[in-house]
Order: sequence, then structure tokens, then C-alpha cells
Amino acid sequence: MKLSVSGRATAAAAVAATLLATGSTAGAAPVPEPVAITAAPDIPVAEVKAHLTQLQSIATANGGNRAHGRTGYKASLDYVKAKLDAAGFTTTVQQFTASGRVGYNLIADWPGGDTNQVVMAGSHLDSVSSGAGINDNGTGSAAVLEAALTVARTNYQPTKHLRFAWWGAEELGLVGSRYYVNSLSAANRARISGYLNFDMIGSPNPGYFVYDDDPAIEKTFKDYFTGLGVPTEIETEGDGRSDHAPFKSAGVPVGGLFTGASRTKTAAQAAKWGGTSGQAFDRCYHSSCDTTANVNDTALNRNADALAYAVWTLSA
Repeated sequence: MKLSVSGRATAAAAVAATLLATGSTAGAAPVPEPVAITAAPDIPVAEVKAHLTQLQSIATANGGNRAHGRTGYKASLDYVKAKLDAAGFTTTVQQFTASGRVGYNLIADWPGGDTNQVVMAGSHLDSVSSGAGINDNGTGSAAVLEAALTVARTNYQPTKHLRFAWWGAEELGLVGSRYYVNSLSAANRARISGYLNFDMIGSPNPGYFVYDDDPAIEKTFKDYFTGLGVPTEIETEGDGRSDHAPFKSAGVPVGGLFTGASRTKTAAQAAKWGGTSGQAFDRCYHSSCDTTANVNDTALNRNADALAYAVWTLSA
């Protein structure tokens, strides 16, 4: 969903057009160049889905899953890292051990911005061992990846520093994100002005849930959905069960989006969001049927655009 051009941007464009058409008046004071207004871009859902197709192919080629310690997880990380490296990010692979297997986090920093004010967006990249994990959490991982690639493609230069992350071993108890947070010095934790988490953002029978942790981050997401005319509810099903929890415990402001897991959609929720009441938001949660067929494109598109809106707004 594209955002409308602001009045200031329209006015700036008009000034530029006038100068091009008429030139400046002789002897007059020079007219300053229009200020560039950078609005959050549309994230093409087709590109997000292309990443999901790749994650599905990786799972299919590696025993049907992308779980911690398995070849499918490492191949997923390598795929994401290669995209980011080619786009100009500085990437770091952080290694840890959980349940006797080596795990990995991937951190990607966009050069520039005030490193004393870091805006982070992250998602867990691992699946459970019983399936490919395309909604949980290929959707969050693919949307974060495409947002990062859009930063590079548009050469976005925010005031704050941007950092993106893909966590390992979330399904074993937030192991990767907790390892990362614990590895930070107190000073580096304090430099993170906000962490945004995206876990299951394309559920096939979706709801639109916003974390109610940091008020400013919560309002940013709600403002976006209000602009679409899409009502939201406070996220409760996954509260404390995803990778924002270690950041929150360390005092970092957090927020995020979610479209529902195994809880049942009520009649009231179906009335305002569509879908089927009496069914789970995701009937394939942690199951082998969590494939590319298990994604609602509209929900994925809206949430990917909301992700970009929050990243651009909070880092400007």
C-alpha cells in the first residue's frame, strides 16, 4: 500500500518545476533547493513471496525443515546473508550452542546514521523440525529482508542507525536473541532506541495484532493501520514468547506485529477482519502444512508495508 505524497513534498515539487520552467529572476536572492521528503516505500509483496519460495525450496532440499542445528537453517541464513552482502550491508554471523547443536544469528548493519541511536528490526529464521516454517517465521524473515533490501535500493540515509537481525533457535526458547542481548555491553544495549519484532505476519486466517509494549512504537504501527482503515487489537497470544522478550527484559523499547497462531478467531474478529470464525488464525501452526500455501497475501502485504513505515518513521 503506497502512502500519499505529503503536502510539503507536493509544494517542493511545484517550486522545482517553476524554477525549471522560468529560471531565477536576475538579481533576486537565490531560491533554496527543495527539501527532499522521504516517505516510507511500498514493499512489493511479490518480492517478499519470492523469498518465501526460496525458503520453501531450502526446506524441501534439507529434510523438510529449517530447524536449529539442521542444514536447512544454515542454508536459510546463507541465503539471507548473500542478499544483504550484495546490497552493501555489513553483516555479522554470531555463533552459539543450544541443545548440543551450533546455532547462528545474522546481524546486518546499514552504514551511516547515529550509532548512539539504533533502530533494529528482527525476526526468527528457524522453523520447528516438523515443517518448513513458512508462516512461522518465513513471513517475518522475508519481510524484514525485503525491507532491508529496500533501504539499500533507495539508498535511504536516516538520522538513526539501522540494524536488521535474523535469530536462531527461537523455537527452542528465544535462545539466539537472548544470546545476542546478553552479549551486548550495558552501553550498547542503551544505544538501541527501539527493537521491532515480526513473527508470523501472514497467517492464513489473519488477525491484525500490535504489541502494546513501548507506547511510541505501538502508536506508529496503529497509525499505519488506521490509515488503511484496518482495525487492530492488542497482541496477547505471543506476549513474551518471541524475540522481543529478551530486549524488553534488558530495558530496550520494543514493539511488533503478529497475525495469530493457534488461537481461534472469534465471530467479532471475523466480522471486522474477514476470514472464518471458529477456526485458528493458523491451522498449520508448527505443522508440516506450514508451506507457501499457508500464507494470506493481503495480511503479508499490509504487515510488510507497516514494517517499512515503522522503520522509516522511527529512524528518520
